[in-house]
Amino acid sequence: MIVIAGTVRVPPEKIDGARPHMEKMLNASRAEAGCISYSYAQDVLDPSLIHVAEVWESDDALKMHFESSHMKEWRAAGATFGISDRNLTRYAVTDATPL
Repeated sequence: MIVIAGTVRVPPEKIDGARPHMEKMLNASRAEAGCISYSYAQDVLDPSLIHVAEVWESDDALKMHFESSHMKEWRAAGATFGISDRNLTRYAVTDATPL
């Protein structure tokens, strides 16, 4: 299992315009083969900070995600909405247990 976790920034004045693009990305990513979960969350104390959390079955599934058309569209839209400070980390998980 592969977990991607981290944050990106969206200027507060552009967050409403970015939301439809974020929703499209979430829906398309969640429909991909190998996607276990995929989410964005706006920080409660810092509205420009978006938390990213993804869980993938495998590196192959993640590779296909990176090559998808909706990922290309998202990257282009991100530039339009001033997405910056991309701080994401990939974790290879060998064991997961519900708490």
